[in-house]
Amino acid sequence: MSLSVDNIATMLNSAATQASNSSAAGLENTLKGDLSQATDDELMAVCKEFEAYFMEQVFKEMKKTIPENENSDVANSQLMDYYMDEMIQQVASQSVEQNSGSNSLAQQLYEQMKRNYNI
Repeated sequence: MSLSVDNIATMLNSAATQASNSSAAGLENTLKGDLSQATDDELMAVCKEFEAYFMEQVFKEMKKTIPENENSDVANSQLMDYYMDEMIQQVASQSVEQNSGSNSLAQQLYEQMKRNYNI
């Protein structure tokens, strides 16, 4: 079986889609779980994870507004998309960690969850 650039790009695209879906599913399962017994650190970690996922989705939607180069081939485009998605995930996670002050989305979620669970 020979591997062409198109086959590799298709495999990477499929892997990226599966990873994105599993990340969303993992976050959804965590949020559906019983967090009433969670420690403050665990609760804040879930809130930061949600904020990072939210930021990632915002960045991906922003990326869609950039016109694509008509001259690039499909294989290169898919490879670039894969690495761009990885970069977006890293940027989203880093932005959450750097901006974890009192006005962050994670902090607001954390305070709301503490009120809801009477922690």
